[in-house]
Amino acid sequence: MLNKEGGRSKVNVLKVIIYFNVLIYSIDFPVGLWCDRAIIMNVHHLELFYFVAKFEGITNAVRKMPYGIQQPAVSGQLLQLEKNLGVKLFNRRPFTLTAAGEELYDYVYPFFSKMPLVESKLRGEESNTLRIAASAIVLKNHLPIVLGVMKKHNPDLKLHLSDVAPAALGRLIQEEEVDLAVTAVAGPPEAPIKIEPLMEIPVVLLLPADAPEQEFADLLEDDDYLRGKRLKYPLVGMSEEQVISKVFGKFMQQNSVEWERVMQVGALEVIHDYVLQGFGIGIGIQIPGRRLPEGLRAIPLECPAMTLGVLYQGRLKPLAQEFIQHAREAAEALERVK
Repeated sequence: MLNKEGGRSKVNVLKVIIYFNVLIYSIDFPVGLWCDRAIIMNVHHLELFYFVAKFEGITNAVRKMPYGIQQPAVSGQLLQLEKNLGVKLFNRRPFTLTAAGEELYDYVYPFFSKMPLVESKLRGEESNTLRIAASAIVLKNHLPIVLGVMKKHNPDLKLHLSDVAPAALGRLIQEEEVDLAVTAVAGPPEAPIKIEPLMEIPVVLLLPADAPEQEFADLLEDDDYLRGKRLKYPLVGMSEEQVISKVFGKFMQQNSVEWERVMQVGALEVIHDYVLQGFGIGIGIQIPGRRLPEGLRAIPLECPAMTLGVLYQGRLKPLAQEFIQHAREAAEALERVK
């Protein structure tokens, strides 16, 4: 019998929903097997397995699960799950899912991954909650003003902000783990992801303010070995999979210019520091309305600009639409400062 006392009834309802959904989604298993195993399948064991698979290990899962549980308890319950199923679900060290584990994770992921959203909807919180993912630089430099304006219009606003590498943002949108992602792109995203463009961000080369070079051609010298051109100075930049590196690399290839990357860093702001310390010239961006740190100047490049935009999929809820509107207004204000 379902418990009807306040919040506990919601938890029990959710467990029942998950339980039957797991059975429904398992129809391509032999019916007789699931009829036998359904009685002894424990929903909590499945939930623990979901977290362990998601966070790639029991230790990480214990640290990141939304409720407290000891590591030995998790290990013991997962061993019981494996015993009930009669299969090994994952290898402990190093952590890898077995074929059976991969299959089980595919079944349980759609349900457990959406539990926070279901809980919010039942509590009436979904309409005033916004989940945004972006890089640390975007979270620090671009979002506070926009979100501050939203907070004034929505006093009950609840925000879930995630510091995520740009390469992972598309996956989070597709898996509906976030509502929006704010990032720079070099072209239109792949369907079903859509983008609301906010502003164009030029790619530049950063060098000390007292450097004699005034334009890109001044930074080049003859390369007798390759019979072409190369940069006079080594480069400080981000990893090759970053959008800014791809844009710069394509520009250099089109102009048949060789270059040497002497240092790879994880954030654009770090590039500023090492250029000032004399490690080379940096691959950077010129954000409209923002000045470079003292001691640096930029040489513009004749290459396509990156687009700072908001990624999303499907139909936007009103709060997400409001965020995009305020973000567009903030971008337009920065453009006017130029």
